[in-house]
Amino acid sequence: MGAAVMAADYRMFAGVNLYHFTGGPCAELVALGAARAQGARQMRCIVAVGNHGRGVVGPCGRDRQVFVDYYPTVRVIVPTPEGPRSVLAVDLMPLTQRWTPEGMSGLDPSLYQDPETAGPPVIRFHPRYLEDVRSGAKTRTTRFRDPARLGPARLVFESDPEVVLPAEVTGVRHCLVSDLTDQDARAEGLTTATELREALKGHYPDLAATDEVDVITFRINAEPGTA
Repeated sequence: MGAAVMAADYRMFAGVNLYHFTGGPCAELVALGAARAQGARQMRCIVAVGNHGRGVVGPCGRDRQVFVDYYPTVRVIVPTPEGPRSVLAVDLMPLTQRWTPEGMSGLDPSLYQDPETAGPPVIRFHPRYLEDVRSGAKTRTTRFRDPARLGPARLVFESDPEVVLPAEVTGVRHCLVSDLTDQDARAEGLTTATELREALKGHYPDLAATDEVDVITFRINAEPGTA
């Protein structure tokens, strides 16, 4: 088994488990240990994969408890019948006991500056949306359990390297998935509300018509170096 974890500052760390036994170090815990040993304190995302073409492998129960105890907001990539998807660690343990050790308290800003909080809030996008956002074809984004607030924002496109566009969030509307409109779809570069709902299922496979989403309207500011 191999695992990779992305820290809050975007550094990547890896871990490997060559022989598993009861109580042994899962690859995810090895990767987290490597991250901690090299100064990482907050994590964004973690994934494990198996050999012989097994692909993405979900975390065991102990790993899930560790994630929830120390990194409840880390996104965990898990296998599903529709392909890999990411979920919050807390969603893997819906009725778990929560505790707040010192390690979960706020970090000392004199020792560590979290890139997420060092500047305007971040809104993350798949890189396929970059050109539509730049051209103005896409001026809205619909999010589930991923809130935004009015004011300055950073639109981060998760390409390699990342692209960051300065922007302004000009509107946030809460509505049910079933209440999304054709106008919402057109603002996202689509045509109909049905098409928008289908696109959302690609990001949130378990999304239901009765779930509440945030419809976020934004405009991009001039990029550095442009007239």
